[in-house]
Amino acid sequence: MVRLADVPEPERSYMASLECVPYVPRAFTPAVAPGQRHVAIVSSAGLIIRGQRPTLANDTSYRSISSEVADNDILCSHVSVNFDRSGFQQDLNVMLARDRLKELETDGHIGKAAVTHYAFMGATHPDALEDKAREVGRSMLALGVNTVVLAPV
Repeated sequence: MVRLADVPEPERSYMASLECVPYVPRAFTPAVAPGQRHVAIVSSAGLIIRGQRPTLANDTSYRSISSEVADNDILCSHVSVNFDRSGFQQDLNVMLARDRLKELETDGHIGKAAVTHYAFMGATHPDALEDKAREVGRSMLALGVNTVVLAPV
């Protein structure tokens, strides 16, 4: 991730002027015992599967990413020119920690890793994503997912 001081003007001033809305963490659902957790990942890295249309700024679509998709077929189409992709290019787990999730499953720390994960374009206002986020939530519930790792970038 780029430091704000390294972002060129006028984008640096614009970003510094954005309001940071306070966030008060709260549980949305009752806690699930670790061994019963069925975990999916939701990324904001604009990830796509090779051959899919890239995501654009203010894109409200999302991509479903099967656990069967090979790592080298998952691409980052995030639109930010300031977004450092070097970590992702070396290890997909920087943005979509599928291997780490499988390790947690293998070691018995979670019940199981989901077979489908999801990716949005982070360069989209959150209010515009609500309908699609609810759609993803319904999809996850239908697949039995009861725990989500949010992976913002």
